[in-house]
Amino acid sequence: MFIDGKYNVISDKAQIGKDVIIGNFCVIHDGVVIGDNTVIKDFVELREGTIVGSNCLIDSRVSSSGNCKIGNGVTLRYDTIVARGCDIGDNTYVCPRVMTNNLDAEGQQIGGAKIGENCFIGTNVVLQHGITIGDCVIIGAMSFVNKDCESNATYIGIPAKKK
Repeated sequence: MFIDGKYNVISDKAQIGKDVIIGNFCVIHDGVVIGDNTVIKDFVELREGTIVGSNCLIDSRVSSSGNCKIGNGVTLRYDTIVARGCDIGDNTYVCPRVMTNNLDAEGQQIGGAKIGENCFIGTNVVLQHGITIGDCVIIGAMSFVNKDCESNATYIGIPAKKK
């Protein structure tokens, strides 16, 4: 059983786990999978092929463009954009207004960022298409990440560099 807020559009082809709470004005498309004990706040849109793990918090105004994976225990804060093809590892915390993309300069789909487990992505970070962020990485607020980031490190700046 899940708790469904008001004015939602939830596809009957979405798979929703046990004890899921969905806020108001959400749109959940075909083929979305939401794991047990996940909380989805107001005005969230999850497009086709989005997989959300168990024990996640998806804050208000988060959107996914589909075909992405959000691991278990992940927190996505306010106004985050998860691009097509992104993969976010377990227990990662994404601060407000983080943006990922999956298109190169010519508009070709490259695929979204791959973010490892136990990462912390600061507020207003931009993650370019096709990059890989290792496990246990911290990305400082307002950084622009356009290259891969190795595990167990901190990156800051525009472009982001290892600290």
